[in-house]
Amino acid sequence: MGFADHYLAKHYENVISLHTPPDDDLNIIVTIPAYNEPGLFHTLESLFLCNPPEGKAEVLILINWPENAPEEIKQEDRKLFQSLKKWIEEHKSDFITFYTFLHADIPGKYAGVGLARKILMDEAIRRFNIISQPSGIIASLDADALCTSNYLTELEKHFINNPKTDGCVIYFEHPLSGSEFSQDIYHAICLYEIHLRYYVQSIRYTGYRNAYHTVGSAFATIAKAYCSQGGMNKRKAGEDFYFLQKFFDLGNFSELNSTCVIPSPRPSDRVPFGTGPVIRKLELEKLHMLYTYNPVLFEILKDFFCKIPYLFTKKKILPDRTVIQGLPACIREFLEKEKFHEALTDIIGNVASPETFKKRFFRWFNMFKILKFLNYGRKFYPDIPVTQAASELLNKTGRMNFSLDDPIKLLEILRHLERGHFKD
Repeated sequence: MGFADHYLAKHYENVISLHTPPDDDLNIIVTIPAYNEPGLFHTLESLFLCNPPEGKAEVLILINWPENAPEEIKQEDRKLFQSLKKWIEEHKSDFITFYTFLHADIPGKYAGVGLARKILMDEAIRRFNIISQPSGIIASLDADALCTSNYLTELEKHFINNPKTDGCVIYFEHPLSGSEFSQDIYHAICLYEIHLRYYVQSIRYTGYRNAYHTVGSAFATIAKAYCSQGGMNKRKAGEDFYFLQKFFDLGNFSELNSTCVIPSPRPSDRVPFGTGPVIRKLELEKLHMLYTYNPVLFEILKDFFCKIPYLFTKKKILPDRTVIQGLPACIREFLEKEKFHEALTDIIGNVASPETFKKRFFRWFNMFKILKFLNYGRKFYPDIPVTQAASELLNKTGRMNFSLDDPIKLLEILRHLERGHFKD
């Protein structure tokens, strides 16, 4: 009986199915959804030129489109599918094999990147199940992203060196210059990446430790963990955030910072939020500054999280409400809105030690709840320029002692920080 039999019986949709049996040494499967992606071959070339890992690797590419897609995009994607099959025939390798699939005219209710990722990842599970490889690595990559040459080898090493980890987020850097896009777009992506790094580092500053990036082109998980968490969801946007949050809550996640994924900075309106829409808005409205969450909100969270140990009691009754009453109005109102005391009663009633209380509490007040609070807190503390916010964060954590308005230099410092070149 295979390790994923139960998952496949319950979740597998059998939309695609490879007849070629997997190699017994298959260890990494990279999944790439593609819709209207003329730059896909650059992504595949970067994988083809990777250093060989010890085990074998496969790349699964799903060309897909919704039934209401413009006819010209459908025609281009049909051509892309044929060109892709030719490219695969011309790119044979001892360590990496490419496969492509076509899934056309998906009903609008279901079509989207979440479904595409799920189809690919479920097929990866089926293939790992055939060879009884529960520790097989499933990596998520986008069709407009590149990877450095050590991408496969570092993925392999990471899971060997961290056998207890369920998955990892992979270090990424957007390009900040070049000839493919305008200077305005490169400036916009610099600001947006500052926002992404400021956001994660600010959450860690509050004392919440399970804070990671959720970039769809830069994460990986092992097969058995993917199954245990119910697989990928079908969301049209934010699928990576909701999928990864399940792993973050367990506390067995990690970072892979020794390789790099290079996502595209291109503008897009395919999804309601994320990189593409932000860059498109900045470009269309000719905005030269991006605004982000006020640092005061993270200070409020930090103060609140410091009080968490005092909320635990073995008496199975609610602790003194004065612990919360001393907090600013924005978080008191938010906690009331989120039925905090009801949740606290339930948590206290089901734990026996301060350690288990803390773990369970932060499964309730997780990154999703933090995001809800930050959005709620905006009416009390308005957003500020992202360069100002990032400078304040670096100053109060001891990485700078001056104001820095140069976005590129700010981003360089944040990148160094996340790669571990600066220690807490």
